Amino acid sequence: MRILMAGTALIAMAACTPPIPDSGAGVGFDNAVNNPEAQLRREQELAGESPLPSAQAISDETLSTLEATNTTPAAAPTAAPVVTPTSGGGAVAGGELNAAPSNPAPAVIDNPGISDENDFSAVEGRRDIDSDADRIAKNREQYKVIEATALPKRPGTNRPNIVVYAVQTDNPVGTRLYKRIGIAATSRFERNCAKFISNDKAQEEFLARGGPQRDRLGIDPDGDGYACKWDPTPFRIN
Repeated sequence: MRILMAGTALIAMAACTPPIPDSGAGVGFDNAVNNPEAQLRREQELAGESPLPSAQAISDETLSTLEATNTTPAAAPTAAPVVTPTSGGGAVAGGELNAAPSNPAPAVIDNPGISDENDFSAVEGRRDIDSDADRIAKNREQYKVIEATALPKRPGTNRPNIVVYAVQTDNPVGTRLYKRIGIAATSRFERNCAKFISNDKAQEEFLARGGPQRDRLGIDPDGDGYACKWDPTPFRIN
């Protein structure tokens, strides 16, 4: 009986004891587990940052109220350019032609500065085979044929005239007329011919040094009288 009375007294004392506060909740703010937003604001205050406004702090003003308080005037809309069609099918905006693949080419009508000779439909009414033949004959009458004459000698020089030499000779290139004796004739021929800026200059120097009978430079190894690759055929009258 005494034990039962002691247990009852302990239960009554526990019911009357005030609740112990939660030390993890801190002082002045809620527990981060229960209120993360409050914990975030607290951390921002400690770091010296401006705390983010809560969802309840956002203004609930209507759009019309905000527009009424805005003092900045809205930019005036830009007027669209006036587009005027042209005779060629294009369009002019602000005085400039707007080119587009869909625009047809402008028509050229009665322009005396442009010839229509290549337009068959334009010339078929005023041309025929006889008129064309007459025009060809008249053009041939205006041709002037100038006969070739001997070239004048260059004054003030005693250099050989290779044109006169070409006309006076008649043997083809490669036909041996003169005896040649030499060692390493091919290499000497290539080396010395490479020193001249042209075959005409080589032939001129060849004749000036005793050619065609003698070949002191070794530039006529086949003995035809023509140095290096000089060809007299273009200078001869057929």
